Formats: sequence, C-alpha cells, structure tokens
Amino acid sequence: MRRIDLTSAAFLLAEKRETPMHVGGVNLYTLPRGVSVQEFVGELTMDGLSGDDFREPFGEFVTTGRAGPMGPLYWEKDQSIDMDYHVRHSALPSPGRFRELFALVSRLHSTLLDRNRPLWELHLIEGLQNHQLAVYMKMHHAAIDGVASMQLNQSVCSTDPAFRSYDLPMSMKAYQRYLAAVGAKKSRRAAPNASELRTVADALKQQFNSSAQVLGALRRFGGAFFGGSGNLAVPWHNVPRTSINTRVAGARRFVAQSWDFDRIQAVCKAVDGTVNDVVLAMCSGALRRYLMGHHELPKHSLKAMAPVSLREKDDFSAGNAVGFITADLATNTEDPEQRLRTIQASMRAGKDLLKGLSSREAMIFMQLTQLPALLTTMLGLAAQFPAFSTVISNVPGPRQQLFWNGARLDGIYPASIVFDGFAMNITLVSYAKSLDFGIVACRRSLPEVQRMIDYLEEALVELEEVAGLRAAGGRKSAAKKSTAKSRAKKPTAMKSGAQKPATKSQAPANLPQRKLLRKKFPPKKSPRRSWLANALQPPREQP
Repeated sequence: MRRIDLTSAAFLLAEKRETPMHVGGVNLYTLPRGVSVQEFVGELTMDGLSGDDFREPFGEFVTTGRAGPMGPLYWEKDQSIDMDYHVRHSALPSPGRFRELFALVSRLHSTLLDRNRPLWELHLIEGLQNHQLAVYMKMHHAAIDGVASMQLNQSVCSTDPAFRSYDLPMSMKAYQRYLAAVGAKKSRRAAPNASELRTVADALKQQFNSSAQVLGALRRFGGAFFGGSGNLAVPWHNVPRTSINTRVAGARRFVAQSWDFDRIQAVCKAVDGTVNDVVLAMCSGALRRYLMGHHELPKHSLKAMAPVSLREKDDFSAGNAVGFITADLATNTEDPEQRLRTIQASMRAGKDLLKGLSSREAMIFMQLTQLPALLTTMLGLAAQFPAFSTVISNVPGPRQQLFWNGARLDGIYPASIVFDGFAMNITLVSYAKSLDFGIVACRRSLPEVQRMIDYLEEALVELEEVAGLRAAGGRKSAAKKSTAKSRAKKPTAMKSGAQKPATKSQAPANLPQRKLLRKKFPPKKSPRRSWLANALQPPREQP
C-alpha cells in the first residue's frame, strides 16, 4: 500500500453524493476517412489488463490502514480490474448534435466513482455528426491534477497522423512511451530525503530555513483582511453572496466552446496583459452579464480561485501539485477596461505574495492557507461562509495539432468539480490554435448556465473594442480584416444549441462605444518573471 498525501486525500475527505470530486473532460476527434467507429474502437487494447499494466494510481483503489476511517488513506493495487466496467461505449440519439453530447456528459459527470475500484472511467461516444467521435474521461481529483491530465492525453497522441498506439492513456506502456518521448525518467513526487529525516534537528533546520519566507507571505496574506495589502485579494474577505455561492445538489450541467487563441493574444498585446488577465476579464464580463440577467449583481466584486501549478518541470507523476491565487474579478465595475486593470493588479499582487518562495515553500504556504477552506467544506459550512465566488482555472495544453491513431483531435474540453459554496467552475485548456472552455455548474442552483457561452463571446468582443481591435457594434477594425481572413479555420466548434461558431456572435446593441484609455489606465510594466509567472502563462505556440 502507498499512503495518499494530504493534498490528494483532501479531495477524498470532502466528497459526498452531492459533491463528486472527480475531474475529466471531453476530447473531440474527427475519424480518418474510411474508418468506422466500430473499427476504430475495436482496435483499442483493453482485454487482459491487470493492475500491473497501469501507471499509479490507475491500477489501485482507495483503502484505509490499521486506524480505519479515522486514520490515513492508502492506495492498494487492484488484482482483478474489470475493463468492461471502466471502459464503456455509448451512442447519442439522433440528430447527434453537441446538445445531445452535453446532455450525456452532464449525466455521466454527476455520478460518483466507485471507491472499491480504481478511480477512473473512459466513455467512447459515437453518433456525432461530421464523422466525429467523443471520448469522455473522468478521474478522481485525488489521482490527478490538470497538468498531469494533459500529460495523460499526450501519452497516446502524436503530431504524426500515421502513428498508431492502441494502449489506454492510463496504461504503463503509454506512460513509458511518453517519458521516452520527452526524454524523462519515471518520476515520483519529491519527498524529504534521508538526510532531512535523519534527526529531528535536521528536520527543524529545514523548517526554519523556509519559515522566514513562509511567515512573510502569511503576514501579507493576513494583512489583506484589514486593508493593509493593497490590491491583494484573499479568501472570505468581502466575498458576496449570490446564487453561485450556495449548497449544491448532485446533478450537473456541462457546456463547452472554443475561441481562437489569436483573438485573445491580440488583446493581450494591445493592453499589455497576459493570457490569464484577458481570460479572467472574459469570465468577469460573462459572470456580470449572467448575474444581471438574474437581477442579483452584488455590490462587492466576485472573487475567483485561480489554481496555480506547483509541479516541478521534470515531474511527470500523477497526483496533485497545485495551489491557488485569489483574483478580484471587479464585477462591480461597469467599465471593461477598468475591470481589466483591476484584475491585472489583483493577479500581480497574488504573484508578488509568492515571489521568492521555492516550489516546496509555496506548497507549504498553500497547504496552510487552504486548510480553513477544507475544514468549512468538511463541516458543511462552505455555503454559509464561501471562501471564493467561483473557480477559474487555465490549464496549459499541447500547442501542436495532435492525432490519436489517425483521428484528428479537434478540441480538449475540461470538466471539473463544483461543491457547496462554489456552484460553477470554469476551466480552459490551451490547445493548438484555440482556447477550449468547459463550464460545469450545479443544475439546480444555476439555471440557464448555457448562456455563459454567449456572454463569454460578448465579453471578448467588448475587450476587443477596448483594445481598438474592433469597432463599436462588433465589427472588426479595417486594419484587422485582412489578417482575420488569412487565418486557418478551426475544426468544428462546440456550442450548446445552435451550431454556428461562437465568433459570429454580435455584441449587445446597447454597449457604449469605448476607446483605449491609455492615459487614464496606462499599462503597467510587467514585473520580473518568476517560476510562478511562467506557470500561469500557457506555453508559446510552436512554429
């Protein structure tokens, strides 16, 4: 048995029927010409696999030790894996639109994983139009985080359409092949070495070496509650109560859509911001529209938990290495440029909070600051005392076009978790030439969540107007028309309901004309990039 670390065990301890703690998503593929779904699926290697054939922890189930439920949790190898249970084949009803796909994924994402088995499922979904195949995977958050899930995707994919690999992404063969491709060795999460644990004195010495940095971060963190830390946003402080911050039921609603990466990147350059800044501003504008539509826009701004990867560069293990920054979304600000600048200042303050910390020190700090949120969740008080308004996560994905046994990967649409106090989760993946958004919400708490797709587009159009890239009313500026026409078309986009691409949506007619007010809100100089800033920025597109 292997002991489950505290960060991963927290997701198991916080889970109940109404709050499943698995993550996953939908991969959308276009099958090769002349290959049927039955032929494609039939070539996958699934028979005869055992616990030894899977990478950790996908061949293991959760168990307890001698202390029972009150003690630590462990991974134990499953000697009799039932592949017919873990790998399932489904078909959509006619006409096979994305609406039918979203409805199926919403149901699949609502059910708990069986803890008596390895904590993952893979669903092959046929019946889509345009010769497409969808693959929905869900894995417990105790087993994997966002960055590790992208590594899992890439372990069975290739930039070469002729490459063939009939292994499952969770298999040891796929894992070893991926490690060889990136020139890495099989790795485990860094743990204290023998010299650190040899004596109490050595352990204390290491703790004191880190304590000065961690204590300084905790002082700045605590000072924010009393207005003494400038633009720094922290959990619980001035978090408004909305329909997003309530108790959740077990049913989920999933919607997804893609946006061209070039559009977001153009706004970034014009406003001197990062991709994260613009994405948060998009989400802020969309959430503001959603709450206004339900007549509950609060006086105080929404606060978002923005997860940050703390994974070392050479760490290719599963499990979790993640922290968070609290972002002020400025939803109480009408002007979109001022909203963007407030978000930038908030993110800059969050990065400064962790500046100078090593990844291990940052992990200590994150565990200390996340402990109250874990306790309120376990005690059932998260809805009464929400730490954040929502979760907005940006996961860097592969920037090249990928293929799976000749099938073109058209999009990676993440599906994450919601729980009491956080009834909506927005996660996006940067893949190839697009940003693929996946939104998961509690079906009972948040009606009409599919409108968030349109609101995100309207918010992006608004930012393009601010940046001078688009005239008022949604028309692109003349200087940008020729560039837009020359761009290659993205594969079929995903949208709930109508099948037209989201880029054709128009801004609301009542949006006032705005100019880029650089004198009023001048771009601030970017601070020196740290390991955290690099973690927050998706990798650049390969030439």
